[in-house]
Amino acid sequence: MLRRALPLGVGRGLLGRGLGTHRGGSTLGKVEGSGGYRGSWVAPVSSYVTFRTRDPAHDGKTVGRLGEGDQNGKVSEIKKKIQSVLPGGAWNPPYDTSYLPPEHSDVVIVGGGVIGLSVAYWLKRLEKPRGAVRVLVVERDHTEYLAVVDDPPLDIQFNPSGYLLLASEKGAAVMESNVKMQRQEGAKVCLMSPEQLRNKFPWINTEGVALASYGMECEGWFDPWCLLQGLRRKVQSMGVLFCHGEVTRFVSSSSHTETTSGEEVTLKRIHEVHVKIDRSLEYQPVECALVINAAGAWSGRIAELAGVGKGPPGTLQGTKLPVERRKRYVYLWHCPQGPGLETPFVVDASGAYFRREGLGNNYLGGCSPTEEEEPDPGNLEVDHDFFQDKVWPPLAQRVPAFETLKVRSAWAGYYDYNTFDQNGVVGPHPLVVNMYFATGFSGHGLQQAPAVGRAVAEMVLDGHFQTINLSPFHFSRFYLGEKVQEHNII
Repeated sequence: MLRRALPLGVGRGLLGRGLGTHRGGSTLGKVEGSGGYRGSWVAPVSSYVTFRTRDPAHDGKTVGRLGEGDQNGKVSEIKKKIQSVLPGGAWNPPYDTSYLPPEHSDVVIVGGGVIGLSVAYWLKRLEKPRGAVRVLVVERDHTEYLAVVDDPPLDIQFNPSGYLLLASEKGAAVMESNVKMQRQEGAKVCLMSPEQLRNKFPWINTEGVALASYGMECEGWFDPWCLLQGLRRKVQSMGVLFCHGEVTRFVSSSSHTETTSGEEVTLKRIHEVHVKIDRSLEYQPVECALVINAAGAWSGRIAELAGVGKGPPGTLQGTKLPVERRKRYVYLWHCPQGPGLETPFVVDASGAYFRREGLGNNYLGGCSPTEEEEPDPGNLEVDHDFFQDKVWPPLAQRVPAFETLKVRSAWAGYYDYNTFDQNGVVGPHPLVVNMYFATGFSGHGLQQAPAVGRAVAEMVLDGHFQTINLSPFHFSRFYLGEKVQEHNII
């Protein structure tokens, strides 16, 4: 059974009804609060003390006593602890509670990945005045740890080798349209014919390639771990709080209203988030004004905890967040005769991709499975046959040198996969009025995190998007059936 990890004896509306007994050289103190909280502490004592509290029910008389002592007039440690829980006293718990989240936070962000941290960064960056918004990030995996004062500049190991996307005859028109839009937005992207492709990258077999697009500036890859750690240090320096734990429950209130079509709906507002402490049965309730669901692959479960989708099918109330975890493999291989230093991030028309990793003829890549091939997300075991059957053949066909590659290692990870249209969910829920989403990016979260973080922060602080209008990515599109289609998805 879970128990509240409140600082013992502290709760809202605490009236200071104190009781004390002495047991074997230690004083066991107990308090009860009007909010229904109870707690206790055990602390060593060297002498008995007397404490008093003015309780209206007892006409201001002493309601607790712990013997006599303190011959020199000094207040003993136990007296300080007892006084600290009386009205107006400061709580100084006799044990370490630094691992607990605060009891109050303006915004609770569920998820400590790059999306959640980006939202936290922009909330603090855009807040007025400084320090106005108290932000707590709750992260499940505490192994996850932008320039900070007195710290060296952040190096995310950016490699500006560009993206090279290959299209078949069937996909050439879509590629042309995409490149036109990208150029209109200021991206330095060129289109290449098969002949130009062979001249630029002689190691490519252009059979089946009708057109290619190549990013010539400010495009490439970087170390996501370095970015995550740098972003985490930055938001900590801005005052963002962190807690290692798992959100297990929301406490909310409800009201009823009708839509313009006459449909009766229930509006919910979250008042409290229960955080189960990492590797413990304890949990801490955190009062809050807003919740940001940035829980990635687990965001669907977090939404369900808030009541999202708990209604009749076909109604707004019964519309679920269609985000689930999907397992993806990444393989690392060595090929002595493989492409050299000018190798970009290559995405084949088949869906297979690869890029150079370091300077020792090592490469990493993979391929997304079809719906029928989706692996079991219940574990993170790697399927090496998938590489042999689905990844290697198209890679070896496109880069003949890869016929002799040797796989050195592989790993698996989770996508927050949006089964509706494989695009992100950004902004508020229409019925859980103080839950905002930043999830469902289906593998593109790292790329989109800076923009999404700013957009969500603007929505929270100003009530609407300002820099970029991301309203097409609202939750309501799932109920309305309005997909945001992206062509040529990697």
